[in-house]
Amino acid sequence: MSDDVRLTVAAHLQRARARTAQLTDAVDDDDLVRQHSPIMSPLVWDLAHVGNQEELWLVRDVGGREPVRRDIDELYDAFKHPRRDRPALPLLDPQEARRYIAQVRDKALDVLDRVRLDERRLVADGFAFGMIVQHEQQHDETMLATHQLRTGDPVLSADPPPAATAAVSGEVFIPGGPFTMGTDTEPWALDNERPAHTVHVPAFFIDAAPVTNAQYADFIAAGGYDDPRWWSPRGWAHRQEAGLTAPMHWHRDGDGWAYTRFGRTTRVIRDEPVVHVCFFEAQAYAAWAGRRLPTEAEWEKAARFDPVTGRSRRFPWGDEAPSSRHANLGQRHLAPAPVGAYPQGASPSGVHQLIGDVWEWVDSGFHGYPGFQVFPYAEYSQVFFGGDYKVLRGGSFGTDAAACRGTFRNWDHPIRRQIFSGFRCARDATPGERAAGPELA
Repeated sequence: MSDDVRLTVAAHLQRARARTAQLTDAVDDDDLVRQHSPIMSPLVWDLAHVGNQEELWLVRDVGGREPVRRDIDELYDAFKHPRRDRPALPLLDPQEARRYIAQVRDKALDVLDRVRLDERRLVADGFAFGMIVQHEQQHDETMLATHQLRTGDPVLSADPPPAATAAVSGEVFIPGGPFTMGTDTEPWALDNERPAHTVHVPAFFIDAAPVTNAQYADFIAAGGYDDPRWWSPRGWAHRQEAGLTAPMHWHRDGDGWAYTRFGRTTRVIRDEPVVHVCFFEAQAYAAWAGRRLPTEAEWEKAARFDPVTGRSRRFPWGDEAPSSRHANLGQRHLAPAPVGAYPQGASPSGVHQLIGDVWEWVDSGFHGYPGFQVFPYAEYSQVFFGGDYKVLRGGSFGTDAAACRGTFRNWDHPIRRQIFSGFRCARDATPGERAAGPELA
């Protein structure tokens, strides 16, 4: 068993590093050290930071080895230096950063070969290695978002997403009752996904698909950005202060809309999920549509609950790991796929594209589950509990499968929209009301 875990870990580490190299080798050194937005780090900071975290946890903690570069720990501590300040730090230059992360990786692989994977909780089932894999993939997605913010000629390319093969519209009824939220069994689940616990969710309806560009354009055309009725007081204040008039990267193109993606400008594709909207925009659209955003528990029940067995699945389609048949993940494409592109990834209730494509805002703050325990460090989750954060679920086209599952929780400030964020709507079910289409029994 431990040999299988080692092979799995090594493959994940290699895949994450290949993606990191793709994102950083795509630009020259001047671009690597440039800050493309004050809310994002220079790419070279992310590059060395993933190596520093790998050194701290795998080389020093798990392996008990001598430090590779103790002198840079503070430079790459995300809590000590806000993103806007990082360009002024004496960071490793691109050549030094690449050499550093290669040295760390050699030592980490040696630790992987030698450590007993049953000697303590931190390494059981390869957890510490899985934590580092997820950390690097999360920063890869952050670097992908930085690429979206950079100006200049396109440097990234990918095949277009698959076309829709199923007609998906309307809403799905989810009956009230208990389900198991969170997990005790997912080996690489992070502390905020634990423990598994029973949650009773009243009956509700949820959209069968994320809100599309066409639907969102209707909200704009109806004056949604100009009518404070649809916005929360905080949302309206932010809409005015930030001058929001459309999703980030959208601009007028004749009688319609265009967007710029990774340096390429095209007309907005009507049946793609809308992306690059903040929580306040999602909330305003839902109010305009006579609906609301789902809660986190509602989202997870729609994504995981199997009415036949009464069990919560790992993914909407079952326990099988995601593949290109199920979801748009892993930077395989550089855009969300049209609604209806992944019928094999639907939940038993007929809810589509819950995993991949766009992170989905839910109307819940970020907090620990009942019985939460910090593991292995408070700065991953606990320090963010109760702050000005809203939860996002499901992953995006830029999220790797290693860092996405039915229990995975993301969070960000409600004003953020440089992330690959979209949403779907929900509504309460009135007594006796049921869906006309696919439903849970």
